Amino acid sequence: MDELGRIVLPMEIRNTFDINAKDPLEIFVEEDKIILKKYEPCCIFCGNASDNVMLNNKRVCKNCIEKLKNII
Repeated sequence: MDELGRIVLPMEIRNTFDINAKDPLEIFVEEDKIILKKYEPCCIFCGNASDNVMLNNKRVCKNCIEKLKNII
């Protein structure tokens, strides 16, 4: 950690988790651990982080789109 509190992630870790420069990361604490996780935008309805599309600048998964179609 440098004097400004910045941490450098080793290249091997960045490559393994597909983390690129300026990618957003989530930082949270669980018990006595500090956890860094690549930020994965998720569906605004169910929280699913995969198979999402943009709809009016919001991420919605295809499963929730199907459910919405059935409501209308």
